[in-house]
Amino acid sequence: MRVILASLILVAAFASSAEATVLERIRDTATLKVGFREDARPFSFKNEVGEAAGYSVELCREVAARLKHSLGLATLTIKYQPVTAENRFEAVNRGDVDILCGATTATLSRRSLVDFSLPVFIDGASVLYRTDGPENFESLAGHRVGVRAGTTTEEALTKSLLAMSVAAEVVAVEDHSEGLRRLEAGDVSAYFADRVILHFLMTRSAKAESLRLSQRFFTHEPYALAMPRGDSNFRLAVDRALSRIYRDGSIKQIFSRGFGAEAEPSGLVQALFIISALPE
Repeated sequence: MRVILASLILVAAFASSAEATVLERIRDTATLKVGFREDARPFSFKNEVGEAAGYSVELCREVAARLKHSLGLATLTIKYQPVTAENRFEAVNRGDVDILCGATTATLSRRSLVDFSLPVFIDGASVLYRTDGPENFESLAGHRVGVRAGTTTEEALTKSLLAMSVAAEVVAVEDHSEGLRRLEAGDVSAYFADRVILHFLMTRSAKAESLRLSQRFFTHEPYALAMPRGDSNFRLAVDRALSRIYRDGSIKQIFSRGFGAEAEPSGLVQALFIISALPE
């Protein structure tokens, strides 16, 4: 019994120490390690000069500025770490990344791997078609449908096809750019992804006139920032920063920088900002 009790005390002591690990390391090194996807435009991508960019990245920069203030640091360096859809959570668990700033859907199963912040956006899976191809999702039978490997949308596509008894071939691709290229070339008849990402792919396509974006949503995807699991102090610091960003209206400028000056958040996204603006 004494051995068991001693073990429990050690575990509790370790957990208590781990809670402050990220904030202590940020304070000691004046560095925040930000993970970002290079292929999830407009949320997270590498721009033309090789820098991290996008709405989620802009939001994390503002979170970093508020962490710098709350920790009393004179400076705070952001170290950007490229990640993929496949290795992003492993990068968080290894300590390569303090906070994951991309197009990351918070799910219950993923919460067994990492912790999530308050929501930062909400989207849903949809379909980008060729205009000379199937007219709707039910017409995809016998066709090839592209989807980004290692994402919740890959699983959603498989489930949607099964639920609607649509016998289409699922083609997993390495990134959204490849998915668009294969759609433009006719190698796939449709591409399945979150609708905001599809919209940006289409508007930037040289063959946009040959593409058609569905108005239909197949899922809802609540995006959040992923962090090391069990570090409640760090998660609280991030949530406090996000709440204040939503509450003081800074999110409007961040949204414009991420999506463009003419972009406006949908009613659903505006409601998300209001609900997530937690009081002190």
